[in-house]
Amino acid sequence: MKSREHKVTTYNPQEGIYMVKSPIWVSDTCNNVYILRINNKSCSCEKWQTYILPCSHVFAVCTENGSRTDFYVPEIYSRQMYRRTYQANFHPVLSENFWRDIPFNLTFYPSNMKKERGEKQGKRFQVEIDYRNPDSSPRCGRCRIPGHNRKNCNNPGLSNV
Repeated sequence: MKSREHKVTTYNPQEGIYMVKSPIWVSDTCNNVYILRINNKSCSCEKWQTYILPCSHVFAVCTENGSRTDFYVPEIYSRQMYRRTYQANFHPVLSENFWRDIPFNLTFYPSNMKKERGEKQGKRFQVEIDYRNPDSSPRCGRCRIPGHNRKNCNNPGLSNV
């Protein structure tokens, strides 16, 4: 829809260079004229390079030339690729016996437990660390050294971190 409002001027059809003028002003510092290098798959709006999908300026040039727009869309977005992606059969895992072991345990505390007066709101999930794995031990939030926390950190050089 947006490409219908663009005005296309051909600079060099052999090299695929076009000027596309948009009636919409993006901002006061940016004009509404874009240079499209269709053979290099680049546009001065930089949407084509950023998102890998053609911008509205490409569709305007294709409409002007009568060329196909799907030529400029990557193959991963094609109908054939979409169908190939979902043609495989998916089966649910039937038992917890097939689940992978994790190095920690999650303990669930129901949210309907009432807290005592003056008691801070606790976390619903608590992580129990597996001490057989040294990478999973708790670390200080300030100095990142294991064995203590931020409240009782005694590292003098890191007081303003």
